[in-house]
Amino acid sequence: MDKLNVRLKTFQELFRRDRRPGDLVFACMFLLFCVFLLANLDDQVKWVKNTALVAEPAFWPTVSLIGMSVFAILHLIGSLSSPRIYGRLKEFTFWVRSLEYVAYFLVYVNVVPTIGYLLSTLLFVLFLTFRLGYRRFQVFGISALFAVAVVLIFRAGLEVKIPAGQIYEYLPDWIRSFAMINL
Repeated sequence: MDKLNVRLKTFQELFRRDRRPGDLVFACMFLLFCVFLLANLDDQVKWVKNTALVAEPAFWPTVSLIGMSVFAILHLIGSLSSPRIYGRLKEFTFWVRSLEYVAYFLVYVNVVPTIGYLLSTLLFVLFLTFRLGYRRFQVFGISALFAVAVVLIFRAGLEVKIPAGQIYEYLPDWIRSFAMINL
């Protein structure tokens, strides 16, 4: 009987593990993401009548989301039942700080149709160079050359279709079409 008691574990011992900083936040966010995906599943996939269950277009996405949700719940339970290791807030703020650069990129993407690809890329690269702590004129010059090279490679070389900036409409006629196509 003692061997049986040794093998059986309590619920808390079963899910006990080392909880790293940020683990509880990740577990909560991942579970919320799973709930969001499950809530929007009907809009994304369709169940077709008179089709075998495993051949349904919605079957495997549904199975995968249910499985993902079950494991997200188990992860959350494991995080809640594990002893707390301090430092979560420090790691969480470290990860949130990276969202700053996502915001910069979103601003850049929204500015391109207004001021054009060349000018917005140049300003974006120079701003990021400054934001990263570089202050020497030589570094800003290299960054500006890099921005111009990126624009020329993508627009003129690879002919990537990027909307021309509205600011190009104010250029003189003789350069407007060149700027709208290549810059």
